[in-house]
Amino acid sequence: MASLPPIANNPDIRFLGTLLGDVIRAYGGDALFRRIEYIRSTSVDRARGVVGADAIDPGLERLSLDDTLSFTRGFMLFSMLANLAEDRQGVATEQDADLAAAIARLNAEGIGTDAVIDLLDHGLIAPVLTAHPTEVRRKSMIDHRNRIADLMALKDRGLTATADGDDVDEAITRQIALLWQTRVLRREKLYVADEVETALSYLRDVFLPALPALYQRWDRALGERSPNFLKPGSWIGGDRDGNPFVTANSLRTALGRACEAVLSFYLDAVHTLGAELSISSEHAAIDAAVTELADESGDDAPSRADEPYRRALTGIYARLAATYTHFTGKPAPRHVTHESTPYATPAELRADLVAIAHGLGGSGGGKLGSGGALGRLIRAVETFGFHLAVLDMRQNSAVHERVITELFRVAGIEPDYAALDEDARVALLRRELANPRPLASPYAAYSDETQSELAIIKAAAEAHARYGKESIVNYCVSMATSVSDLLEVNLLLLEAGLYRPGETPEADIMAVPLFETVADLEAAPQVMADWFALPEIATITAARGYQEVMIGYSDSNKDGGYITSTWQLSKASSALAPVFAAAGVRMQLFHGRGGAVGRGGGSAFAAIRAQPPGTVQGRIRITEQGEVIAAKYGTRESAMVNLEAMASATLLASLEPERLSDRDYDRFSGAMDRLSDTAFHAYRDLVYGTDGFTTFFRQMTPIAEIAGLKIGSRPASRKKSDRIEDLRAIPWVFSWSQARVMLPGWYGVGQAIAAFDDKALLAEMAEGWPLFAASLANMEQVLAKSDMGIAGHYAGLVEDEGLRDRVFTQIRDGWRATHDGLLEITGQARLLEKHPSLDTSIRLRLPYIEPLNLLQIELMKRHRAGEDDPRIGEGILLSINAIATALRNSG
Repeated sequence: MASLPPIANNPDIRFLGTLLGDVIRAYGGDALFRRIEYIRSTSVDRARGVVGADAIDPGLERLSLDDTLSFTRGFMLFSMLANLAEDRQGVATEQDADLAAAIARLNAEGIGTDAVIDLLDHGLIAPVLTAHPTEVRRKSMIDHRNRIADLMALKDRGLTATADGDDVDEAITRQIALLWQTRVLRREKLYVADEVETALSYLRDVFLPALPALYQRWDRALGERSPNFLKPGSWIGGDRDGNPFVTANSLRTALGRACEAVLSFYLDAVHTLGAELSISSEHAAIDAAVTELADESGDDAPSRADEPYRRALTGIYARLAATYTHFTGKPAPRHVTHESTPYATPAELRADLVAIAHGLGGSGGGKLGSGGALGRLIRAVETFGFHLAVLDMRQNSAVHERVITELFRVAGIEPDYAALDEDARVALLRRELANPRPLASPYAAYSDETQSELAIIKAAAEAHARYGKESIVNYCVSMATSVSDLLEVNLLLLEAGLYRPGETPEADIMAVPLFETVADLEAAPQVMADWFALPEIATITAARGYQEVMIGYSDSNKDGGYITSTWQLSKASSALAPVFAAAGVRMQLFHGRGGAVGRGGGSAFAAIRAQPPGTVQGRIRITEQGEVIAAKYGTRESAMVNLEAMASATLLASLEPERLSDRDYDRFSGAMDRLSDTAFHAYRDLVYGTDGFTTFFRQMTPIAEIAGLKIGSRPASRKKSDRIEDLRAIPWVFSWSQARVMLPGWYGVGQAIAAFDDKALLAEMAEGWPLFAASLANMEQVLAKSDMGIAGHYAGLVEDEGLRDRVFTQIRDGWRATHDGLLEITGQARLLEKHPSLDTSIRLRLPYIEPLNLLQIELMKRHRAGEDDPRIGEGILLSINAIATALRNSG
């Protein structure tokens, strides 16, 4: 890798690739370097058409198993470094992807800043980190990568040495050398506590410093202090849908570690402020509130007698230290001179900090007011509280049904709740919800499942008492199909006092339905209309002011295919809007997006802008999963770019006038109905209607081998079954990505376009309808990353030749139809012709992915034939890691 392929015109990629080549030569030897370089250069030549595209590189066949592992690591590291170089250029490069540009655009449309502030005052934008396992890299690898990013930032500033005096280029080389010598694969399975720590590293190291800095930028754009509308969330430690390892203790661990992290941050910030605010009462008038804080601080050091701000901050620090000890049971990181009283709430801490800010701003024209580090700290306390991130709870409706059935049976209320129809269930649940007495008895024996569910509800009540009600706000119900699914949650909450009946019933945690399948999305408006029709629910939602509905991208895609999923999600969102309007409740949609296009991936900016009119309303939550978290939030700079893109897109989607006329929408939606129907049947016929398809999928793709990766605490299937219906969407999509088919991101669309008689209408939709344009753009990306030639090699793993030929021919023909149809309606001669930057990025990676695919296939053959050399298994797992790194949004 002393040189990069000619298509790599990014100087950062060329620089980092050269250093990687030097490291491989230095640590692996010249012979290994030459073998890897030969494979690399030959693969690049094939990609450029210099040699035959169908020729398999003989260099791969000559690699020993040890060299195979080294080769795979080298190609994976190049892709990681290429990703880093591209991320540094900014992920969100769309026009208006910053708040100032969005406000200017709205102002030009006659929408004033007052309307923006009013929207944000009632708004919420929340990226929610989840533990879905598509991040295949160890945290150690990501840490080295982020250190390289920091060092590259020094180069950008023209610096040749670090603050410690190290030469920058040499420091980068050292980090690459460390990467080369760092074990890529995890040896032990991830546990929930590991996932908590990984998420915590992003929240602590990136979100805590980045968000307050962003707010300061937004304050300047708005011309006044903006509301606190963007806050992070997390599922990790509270999401137990299909994960038996998430328990009450997991919930306590997640919340306790988050509290410890945020309080440590506040302690450091207050300590730093104490060093900075050296203001003497001999040179400045001191506000009475500051004097009071100073006098109550317990700081009587003669050296600070004339420094009231430092004394006041000493007192604040002492109270924070006591708060830290109260919550963690540990002494504060720095010694305090005297005991103090813990802060009962974040509001108390904020009040003291605001008193300092008012004192500073009272003279000198406010130059020392609420800006700078103090302003950022106040904003952090407002945003993160003592809980750092709102922790969601999630469980499958089937579990709730079993638990409620057992509670009713043991209490002698209803012998078989599960056998009741929906009307009878709702009547019984409402009757029980009106009764404040608990169902569960401490003297009765319950199943482990019921005991676990009751325990985690009680842990949530403890969290509210300990960290405040903002620590847990939402309870997501997977596979929600009815009102009873939501009432069951409230009945469980009643057991811990989190639901309180009466004339004005209250629920401290909101039951949130997750509509996942195509049928569930179609039924969602009626379910919510029935929900709001219940008087007690109407009272609760009116007091809260909004209701959340979660819509699932992954399972709707696995159920109905890409275009049907996209369209059903949009239609469900549109159909829900009037239901909420009639109930007088703000709608908050929670988008369960993954990294891959088949799971809702693609540009968040474009996706939010493409939401149907009236469905955003300044409130949106979006899951951030797997490898997407590192890509978007790996550094403070990339996090700020992506968070601002999310904020600006939400503003535009909420306030920008709709440009699509009713007539055009009717034409476009009618066409989309036809496309969706044809694509749905084509997809279902292949995946669920083709004899032997499950066998074909499991033999062609590395689904079985993926199970060997220690990348998550959650099982791959919801049940002990080989059925695709029971397989989680994540390994479903991930497996097709590894085999370079990307089937969930496109299959069925080609047949739908071919059967549609008015191609001019589709071209008009591609040009003038954001929803359709964004859908095609995402699909075009996965088509460009797929490769039917390589996929054919994977198909060779299928043992039954007849099955192999029959199914793969369908897939290959479907890909060609989708490819040709997309080019026709977008007016392009080749994929990504209109997106040259993305085209270059993908073409750069393809020569590095193909040899990895070919090696993976050969290793899988040997592994499945019974060869037990541990290097074969390790090579397969390394190749999965390397391919995922190169493809990026693959899971």
